[in-house]
Amino acid sequence: MTWTITPTRQRNSLRILVLLFLAVTGALLAGAAPASAHAALTGSDPAQGVVVKQAPSQVSLTFSEKVAMNDDSLRVLDPRGKPVQSGKPGNVSGTTYAVRLKSGLGKGTYTVTYQVVSADSHPVSGAYTFSIGAPSRTVVSGTGPVAGGGVVGGLYALGRYASYAGFIVLAGGAAFVLACWQRGAGVRALQRLVVGGWLTLTAATLWLLLLRGSYTTSGKLADVFDLGLLGQVLQTKTGAALVSRLLLLAAAALFIAVLFGAYTRPSPTTTLTDGASRRLPDSSEDSEEKRDLTFGLAIGGVVVAAGLATSWAMAEHASVGLQPGIAMPVDVVHLLAVAAWLGGLTALLVALYRAPAETPVETAAVARFSRVAFGSVLALVATGTYQSWRQLGSWSAFTDTRYGQLLLVKIGLVALLVGIASISRRWTGRLADTAANTAEQPGKERVTAGAPKRSTGSGTAQQSGGSDAAKQSGAKGKTSGDPRRAEQLARQRAAMDAARQKRLRDGDANRLGLRRSVLAEAGVAVVLLAVTTWLTQTEPGRTELEAKAAGSSASSATAPSNGALTLDMPFDTGGTNGKGVVSIDLDPARVGGNEMHVYVQRPGGRAFDIPEVKVAFTLEAKKIGPLPVTPDHITTGHWSASGVQIPMAGDWKISVTVRTSDIDQATVSKNAQIG
Repeated sequence: MTWTITPTRQRNSLRILVLLFLAVTGALLAGAAPASAHAALTGSDPAQGVVVKQAPSQVSLTFSEKVAMNDDSLRVLDPRGKPVQSGKPGNVSGTTYAVRLKSGLGKGTYTVTYQVVSADSHPVSGAYTFSIGAPSRTVVSGTGPVAGGGVVGGLYALGRYASYAGFIVLAGGAAFVLACWQRGAGVRALQRLVVGGWLTLTAATLWLLLLRGSYTTSGKLADVFDLGLLGQVLQTKTGAALVSRLLLLAAAALFIAVLFGAYTRPSPTTTLTDGASRRLPDSSEDSEEKRDLTFGLAIGGVVVAAGLATSWAMAEHASVGLQPGIAMPVDVVHLLAVAAWLGGLTALLVALYRAPAETPVETAAVARFSRVAFGSVLALVATGTYQSWRQLGSWSAFTDTRYGQLLLVKIGLVALLVGIASISRRWTGRLADTAANTAEQPGKERVTAGAPKRSTGSGTAQQSGGSDAAKQSGAKGKTSGDPRRAEQLARQRAAMDAARQKRLRDGDANRLGLRRSVLAEAGVAVVLLAVTTWLTQTEPGRTELEAKAAGSSASSATAPSNGALTLDMPFDTGGTNGKGVVSIDLDPARVGGNEMHVYVQRPGGRAFDIPEVKVAFTLEAKKIGPLPVTPDHITTGHWSASGVQIPMAGDWKISVTVRTSDIDQATVSKNAQIG
């Protein structure tokens, strides 16, 4: 049975891809309600829900990483909703930020709201309450500001998806033309694809730049064109990355012009005795010039593509957290591999469906892309493994965190895509075998590899040949005095011949199978890109586990009924294995002698040893201390000290200094009522 791809089938296939793209985009926007924070609140003082006897002088918040704040990022509201903070919030130590409070605060429930931007460019917002003296009613909702959600959040998510898609099509399409099918530079459909990728990425970058201010602050659509917010965005790391991307896109435009201009120059031809034209082979000088041009374009293209990929790496997950010096180059390689694979796949799909009959995509070009795709998959596996370890940190994070669950979905889609790609490789091999067999039979017509045979009966061929000759001679006789009519007939004959060749090519079962498998790959790639975009907006597993480890007890400083006091304080010394949680148990937490235990755990909850732990107690109201305590090491992650003397009752500041290496140390502290 012979299959034939008609224009209607082609349009239906492309419509399916468009509908799939719209469905995925809709799902992406539907899940765009407040963006998952990449910096988590791991501690606060006063803690959430605590009741303090005296009004604190300040409110401090501790995050899992450094954040950016403006004048209104940290607010404290009294029971009537009136702000009671004094001055601007600031960084007091490490990842802890505080704002001073007005004096003379009355009893009741106070609401702390925060709205900041994490170091990897994502907005973080929330709220909690504490009480002075006793809880009371409050007119504040307690939900705090919402950053990264609503209409602006959805539009921002769409812009991120479009920017990734534009980069993949731009870089991957250009790489396909340069490395796999240079003749494709003259195919109008491929030109439109690459230029469309450039336009999409440029428009999406401008779109994100305009939305950024509202996205990280008010979330109001009316603030999109606020020049003041735009000026603030340009001073941030994300704003600098977007501006750098626009500058690199100007260089990319020049690269595209040279790429398509260089390989579309007409080759020299000669006219045969029957009036047909034949391409002459390139001279040695022309071949050497093309090789030099290809080498120069390859170097320039890699530099521009790597620069564009760096504009993401410098402002997203890779730029913060563990090993940023290694993570950023790895992220660039990961993005380039994705572009070479998925962008090249898109270009191949367009070439298979839209290349004109006179410029069909050769089997050799498909085979070259197959090798490029295989190398890209190897690079993706290597870089993806490192990124997964860096963002998760433990096997349990695959199932216990939202980031890990999405990553499992992504891994499944990649496995499916590789499986379909293996089918495409088999179709490519069959095409190559058919082309080789056809080349070994010089008497056989070689319009396209694997094309069905035509009837070659001698009598029929002679009759049809004689009839065609008679028709041509008659046409020449009728049009010998009319050059315009002769030119028109020549165009008609060329069009009929091209249509015949296209029918023969489309009837090839091997080429049909390759088209279908590549179309299936493209469909999976659309969904994979959406999941990847969603991942970049999701809190990494390490951060989520740190927040869970800290929990509500991380910010609780209340003593249970037996008098014991437990404090959990996250720390980050900045070095290798520099993150963890230090826990202080003080029993009975009263004036006089106390027994103290110190525990150090990794964010996932596993105990580990560090070179040094020191504790100090300070009663600032009475100017007592700091009173140093050096506990003894008991076992892995456990230190203890007995006879810790607390001279008088009060709101004591308990500071813990942890040293994770010879040069990396940090001091964290919390206040607690003792006695």
